Amino acid sequence: MNAPPPLPPAVAALLDRAARPDFPDWRRTVIRLGGCTNPVHLVGSAVLVDTATGEALTDVDGSDPNGRRLLTACGNRRASVCPTCSRVYQADTYQLVRAGLVGGKAVPETVSEHPRVFATLTAPGFGPVHTRREQSGRVRPCRPRRDAKKCPHGVPLGCSERHAPDDPRLGEPLCPRCYDYAGAVLWQSCAGLLWHRFGIELRREIARRAGLSRAELADVARLSYAKVAEYQRRGLVHFHAVVRLDGPDGPDSPPPSWASAALLADAVPAAVARVRLQAPGSTVVGARVLRFGTQVDVRPVAASPAGERPAPGAVAGYIAKYATKGAETAGAVDGCIRSAREMVLLTVRAHVLRMIGTCWWLGGLPAFAGLGLRRWAHMLGYGGHFSTKSRRYSTTLGELRRARAEQRAALGLEDHPVAYVGQWRYAGRGYSPEAALLAASVREDGVPLGA
Repeated sequence: MNAPPPLPPAVAALLDRAARPDFPDWRRTVIRLGGCTNPVHLVGSAVLVDTATGEALTDVDGSDPNGRRLLTACGNRRASVCPTCSRVYQADTYQLVRAGLVGGKAVPETVSEHPRVFATLTAPGFGPVHTRREQSGRVRPCRPRRDAKKCPHGVPLGCSERHAPDDPRLGEPLCPRCYDYAGAVLWQSCAGLLWHRFGIELRREIARRAGLSRAELADVARLSYAKVAEYQRRGLVHFHAVVRLDGPDGPDSPPPSWASAALLADAVPAAVARVRLQAPGSTVVGARVLRFGTQVDVRPVAASPAGERPAPGAVAGYIAKYATKGAETAGAVDGCIRSAREMVLLTVRAHVLRMIGTCWWLGGLPAFAGLGLRRWAHMLGYGGHFSTKSRRYSTTLGELRRARAEQRAALGLEDHPVAYVGQWRYAGRGYSPEAALLAASVREDGVPLGA
């Protein structure tokens, strides 16, 4: 009679763990991570203290003699890295953006009466790319032309095809040799500075329309925003933002009588058109003046879900959706590129590889050393934050996380004001084989983080 085949190592390790007396506690620790793909190991201790009396209620030890460690979720925002933690980040971003539109989370509900718009700022063109165009539900030709004109390299300047949504050519230049890759990478690396300049120009434009100086505007009104960066198929980011006009003290104070959503909506495109930024240059790569693209979409946000204007919940959901995405949506990679040799092994489309190669090339030139292009080559040159907000827009992600932690700590202790007091230090990452097997089943079952 043939012996049964040996069990896979992870299964055997899980069965061995199940026979131990501490298995229920260990299992509960892994399940509470909700399937986090790369948890953090902490060593140290903490005490749950009643802040009213100073009494120690419970303690958590991550450095006991048996070598146990406290596991905590990685907290990565990107869905491609950790789907579990990115869902929590997305939910927090939704609450943050929504609170700045309708109130809540220490923001007064009267903020819903303040002028606010939902704006999209795009990147300029650096050469024609294949795109999918729709009008009235019908797919239009990509780039129709009546003539058969070609570029200096003999490539037609038009494209009459109607591309499918999954066409791999979407975002690819019609002629890669004509495409300004250096300009695209430099724009990408300076996109955060362009946004900063936009904020300055928008304040100037609002002050001009109100008949005030910038100093006088600061005495009667304050501009707040929450924005997210989204990668397009051509590998460049554009910004989706909620822009709100408050009184001088932020959401707690009413805006001046002349402030309106219409004024704000008209001021945004005018400010975008005036943004200019001188990019670094060299004898190899000429100097460039950077600006936003001409396509600017601005829509006032409705006070309630009814009507044609976008509703606060829909706007918050749209921004939160892109807060968990990165350059991988344009076909790039998740991890840093540490040497030019690694680029040979990248399985990315040609356009993305050219942008990565341009980042590496420019990053080696002294004139562009300050941009850190090699460090951000995997992000196609963009090194800014994907989700940001102004100081007084609404609550913060830190406050939301702190409230969630205190709520969990206070379960069963509703009559006690509590806080954790302790010290922890980093001790590694990842799962043991048996824990990875259990975490995979948790992800499949969709158990929420912290359950």
